Amino acid sequence: MTDKHLIRNLHTLVALRSTEVEKLQAAQAAKELTAERYRKNLERLHSLAVNSGPSGSLPLALAANCGDYKQAVLAMADSHRLDLTMHEADMAVSQRALTQAFVKREVLGQVLKKNEKALAGRQAVQERKVHDDLATQLWLRAQK
Repeated sequence: MTDKHLIRNLHTLVALRSTEVEKLQAAQAAKELTAERYRKNLERLHSLAVNSGPSGSLPLALAANCGDYKQAVLAMADSHRLDLTMHEADMAVSQRALTQAFVKREVLGQVLKKNEKALAGRQAVQERKVHDDLATQLWLRAQK
């Protein structure tokens, strides 16, 4: 494979890795928004439970109803906390995948730069050689 083909292929790989990183970043941002919604819902549920008032001072039927309401709200809050914990664990896994994809892209970018620099160096040497050959030919013709 020629150097130019190798560099073109490396450019393609770097572009693919960049696309992968962008997709993972978008997914991570969406997951962060979902986690924030969970947190806000938990605040609202806590507020609902606290603001429902004391149930002990109410008549028996209302006290039972208020107690059931608080239990339902607290159970829902517990369910949301569990969901948030699981979601945050999923976010941690996604963050590791994003970090790995970013590192792969950076490594490929460095390999690409190294190959481009090496190719540019070889091309410069070839150019100098051509110029030297031309200069030598001109000098030899001038000597005749």
